[in-house]
Amino acid sequence: MGLFDSLKGTFEQVALDEFQTALPAALAKTNLGDMQGVVTQLQQSGLGSQVQSWMNGGSVSVTPQQIESALGSDQVKQIAQHFGVDPSSALNVLAQHLPSMVAQSK
Repeated sequence: MGLFDSLKGTFEQVALDEFQTALPAALAKTNLGDMQGVVTQLQQSGLGSQVQSWMNGGSVSVTPQQIESALGSDQVKQIAQHFGVDPSSALNVLAQHLPSMVAQSK
């Protein structure tokens, strides 16, 4: 692994750590409330097998569209506003990082 790859990995971990730290405050401003609310909403919206996989250490992927469909566009907009990004960017980050966050929240 080269220096650039190492730095990229470090920056990605810092960004993930910051996101994980800030997400509870963002969720508190939505009807979801917290990570358990997200998990419940995902399960009730047809993503139960993915959530179960994450909780068991798997990494089944979800798309930004699946996240938006499950959480609802209003919730996504509120999360995006909290982070100062557009909903599309928020969905991309959620789709990328929710599996590990759900696994850690169990």
